[in-house]
Amino acid sequence: MFNTRSSNATPVSSLKNHLSVTLSVRIPKRWIGGLFAAAWFCTAPCLATTPPLPNEFPVKPIRIIVASSVGAADDFFARLLADELETLYQRRVLIENRPGAGGLIGNARMSKAQADGYTLGMVGVTRLISELMREEPPYRALGDIVGVAHVASITNVLAVTRALPVSTAREFVTYARVRPGELNYASLGIGSASHLAAEVFSRALGIDAVHVPFRVASDSFVEMALGRVHYAIYTLPAALGPVREGRLRALAVMTPQRSPTLPNVPAITEVGLPEAQFDSWCGIVAPTGTPRRIVEQLHSDIMRVLRKSALRARFVNQGAESTPDTTPDGFMRHMQGEYLRFQSIIRVGGIRPE
Repeated sequence: MFNTRSSNATPVSSLKNHLSVTLSVRIPKRWIGGLFAAAWFCTAPCLATTPPLPNEFPVKPIRIIVASSVGAADDFFARLLADELETLYQRRVLIENRPGAGGLIGNARMSKAQADGYTLGMVGVTRLISELMREEPPYRALGDIVGVAHVASITNVLAVTRALPVSTAREFVTYARVRPGELNYASLGIGSASHLAAEVFSRALGIDAVHVPFRVASDSFVEMALGRVHYAIYTLPAALGPVREGRLRALAVMTPQRSPTLPNVPAITEVGLPEAQFDSWCGIVAPTGTPRRIVEQLHSDIMRVLRKSALRARFVNQGAESTPDTTPDGFMRHMQGEYLRFQSIIRVGGIRPE
């Protein structure tokens, strides 16, 4: 029986004492150090493979659901952000495109995702509008999510066919006002953001114009280039290619200030139509019930990458501005305000789904 009074001995010293007492009769003392070292190294692999602590995040790949097709504005900014987060976390950050039904498919999938921080959504104005346009929507635009980070503010642009005899926004305003009912405009479908933007513009202009919805933007660009469609209000990232290629003419950006992407194009306020302002946005959300500490960590990490000058330059090049100074609650309040704005536009315009 060994001495039990050494209660202050460390585990290491206790092990040495135990070995020295119980094994000294049969094993030379010079072997005891070797036995102790062997015991320690045998346990080392177990210590090295200890599972991550419960509060560590992330410990597996993250998925970002985008309710639009590859190449759309939301998809573009989601992929920029995913690349940065992959580098930061050393974990895969996957983009899952779920387009269709005016955003209903992807947005409904986002609402039903597990609230653990590993499934996020890149959402924009379509999430709010699609719910408002349905009597029985398959998701709650705001009730099913919590805001994580307002990622970008996206400029909209008034683009016209080059077939019209106008070269400035003021000339277009004069031309349109003396031709009520003769002009038409393109959109990405009834109740889409481009539809609502054009409704706001036409109302500010005081004209009636014919709505021509398209399934994809590229088809509308072709019709505008041919002169069969007269104008449209699209996000600058979507219309920038045709504008730079000279197939469309950009007459105004629908924001209070000019865009650094198109510095020679006036803001709609310069044209005398401040009530026609209409900008877009996108941001990261998580399912309701996601732990607050994970929401706050994701927010902090996303804001950190949005402050990178190289990333901000890429945003500007696409007609958008990063928003690295927001909060999760601030983004949620922004979406709530936008929801009320779109609700009013739809009601006043009498816009109904097909």
